[in-house]
Amino acid sequence: MNDLTQTILDRDNLNLVLDNLKLGIIAHTDKRIITVFNKEAERITGYSKEEAIGQDCHMVFDTPFCGGKCSFCGDIPQFPAGSKEYPLNIVTKDGATRQLEMNVSPIIGKDNIFKGVLASFKDVTETLNLSLKAENLSNFAGIIGKDKLMQDIFRQIRDVAMYNYPVHISGDTGTGKERVAYAIHDVSSYGSGAFVPVNCGALPEGIVESELFGHVKGAFSGAIKERKGRFELADKGTLLLDEVAELPLNTQVKLLRFLQEGSFEKVGGEKKVSVDVRIISATNKNLKDQVKSGKFREDLFYRLNVIPIELPPLRHRKSDIPLLAAHFLKQAEQESNHPVPDLSAESLDFMLDYHWPGNVRELKNVIQFSVVRSRGKEILPTDLPKEITQNTDINFGASKKYLEPDILQAKGKLDNESVKAAIRKAGGNKSKAARVLGVGRATLYRFLDKNEDLKDYIDQF
Repeated sequence: MNDLTQTILDRDNLNLVLDNLKLGIIAHTDKRIITVFNKEAERITGYSKEEAIGQDCHMVFDTPFCGGKCSFCGDIPQFPAGSKEYPLNIVTKDGATRQLEMNVSPIIGKDNIFKGVLASFKDVTETLNLSLKAENLSNFAGIIGKDKLMQDIFRQIRDVAMYNYPVHISGDTGTGKERVAYAIHDVSSYGSGAFVPVNCGALPEGIVESELFGHVKGAFSGAIKERKGRFELADKGTLLLDEVAELPLNTQVKLLRFLQEGSFEKVGGEKKVSVDVRIISATNKNLKDQVKSGKFREDLFYRLNVIPIELPPLRHRKSDIPLLAAHFLKQAEQESNHPVPDLSAESLDFMLDYHWPGNVRELKNVIQFSVVRSRGKEILPTDLPKEITQNTDINFGASKKYLEPDILQAKGKLDNESVKAAIRKAGGNKSKAARVLGVGRATLYRFLDKNEDLKDYIDQF
């Protein structure tokens, strides 16, 4: 067998192996010329090997396959050492949207010279859709939550990722508006660009326009050199206008003009500056009320509120409290590099009974406070902040004289009938129903979480 025959056999064997992988595989040179395109890559993308092999990666898909996360859009590849992983949305040949998990690694030759890229990817569209449909996701794009309300938020994040339409996020303080904005940025085609959050309410009125749009040298006293604003810093990325209701009216006019034209002028400048930026706005105020009171422009409201996302307060998704508490405890352990105490059932009951005006941010603070205060292996109610444990009437283990017969028979175990009876007696109040049943709130919430029909029953009250 000569060398040429052996080379052909080796290549055929390699292609056979690659075609039997359950991962899509694409390899291209440092000039973006595709050299490997296996069967799974064909299935996922809808493009054939004949259309891909030997072609420029950007030309095959009519756009960079990795969208804004592409490292080969400039003249010189900007590729970091080692591999990188990221979620990716693509549009297939027939126009369908697919969600991928992408892993990209450099190909280094024997001479230690960069030769190209090997990309492996898995289609997770159906898995994600089934998880969202079944409402059993507990972590999506770094956001923790399993409550139905949060599953709806996950769906909205997934749906808006492929489009560069303005998104407006509303919700109480501490509900995670910036976290959701970052998730939208991260899973979108703008994910490789900068995420630039700006708190509009924290900027003094005299400099807010300069902070957002930049200024030229000599534009005002102290402008000793030209300066980029947040819009330019966010080019090819995402700009979050947090507390957007606080923008002065004159700045609102300039923002509206940018949303209409895609360009702006720096303070003191005459030259048009164009940037490619995804705009996400957020506020804990009702923008419609701000419009009615004349504090916010109606035309700007409609420009920003193309895709509205409303985040629920923590008191409306209390079934997520155990999940969030566990997450923050794990986070505390990683930050401190030594074991942290567990959360006792009694402490969790107090937390489930609390109304959480500060929402998820307050919950995180409570966990951090309690970890520092605790001296044992468990966080006890005495380790919690006073506002959590005061003004509550928790009674662990209800007295039998208050129990109806059908509740009494089921005491020690929960079933639909006993829970319904307790809910009737408590007038739909879940905390009171738990006391009637003689169980902790965590136990009742877990039971309700597994029985959707009972949630509907509660909603009748």
